[in-house]
Amino acid sequence: MQHITDQMIDRHVSGEAAQQVMLEAFSSFGRERAAMQERIRTEAGGVKLSTLGAVLPDQGVAGAKVYTTINGQFSFVILIFSTEDGRPLASFDAGAITRLRTAACTVMAARHLARPDARTLALFGAGTQGTAHARQLSAALPLERILLSDPYADAATAERLAGWCGIPVSFAEPEAAVADADIVVTASRSTTPLFPGSALKPGAFVAAIGSSLPHTRELDDDSLRRAASVVVEWRPQSTREAGDIVLAGPDALPAQKIVELAEVVLGTATARRNADDIVIYKSVGVGLEDIALAGFAWKQIQSARAVAA
Repeated sequence: MQHITDQMIDRHVSGEAAQQVMLEAFSSFGRERAAMQERIRTEAGGVKLSTLGAVLPDQGVAGAKVYTTINGQFSFVILIFSTEDGRPLASFDAGAITRLRTAACTVMAARHLARPDARTLALFGAGTQGTAHARQLSAALPLERILLSDPYADAATAERLAGWCGIPVSFAEPEAAVADADIVVTASRSTTPLFPGSALKPGAFVAAIGSSLPHTRELDDDSLRRAASVVVEWRPQSTREAGDIVLAGPDALPAQKIVELAEVVLGTATARRNADDIVIYKSVGVGLEDIALAGFAWKQIQSARAVAA
């Protein structure tokens, strides 16, 4: 059984390829041709162990992601099996897969939910996920500038991001950033809302991807109240894990406002009806994403080895 490192993933899997894999995986799930396991967390002595997984016969793989969280730091491993004969195929470091699949899902959601004339991105958080989102979104969409809000970023961060993304990046205060933004990405570890929802620009698409814990939130009730829809990866897991949803007042987020991403992808639900609708995509990360991308990466690496041989 092969072990695949993060460096191998970065060599063989592009953001564009990851976006296509996510589209196919959620299409399979929406057609009930794939299944997921919810995340289970177990903790003792300050060490948290989390597991989640998926079965994707259309992609030929099943598997699980297992990771530890210690002092806020994550260490990931993925194991995949063949759905044809059940044999284990590969293990993965999985940091790169987590980074790629999260941003790829946001790009997929943005293609379906953001306005086609979206040009300005407000980015909250310039860490691993924030940077991955900026790079994939700027490559996939006709963005013209990025407004960055990150109190921990150094002065050179904007210049580095601009070099990677090929568009101007400047620092902005939270409220001013969302007031000008067509797309907002929150990739922070904040436990409280990052900006007042009243400041959101009409027609904005918001991707809140920074937390999967029920006691933390990046968006306030005003953001949820103003949203025409809140799109989630998988209702059972998202409504249990996402603090943005768990902590929301009932008047801010009635159940009928929540839509699953697979429904959007397959066109069985409409999340945006008007140009001025605000649409929120709340991501917690689900096993479907990890296992689908791991399966694709394994096939790409196997093909590259066969060609080299």
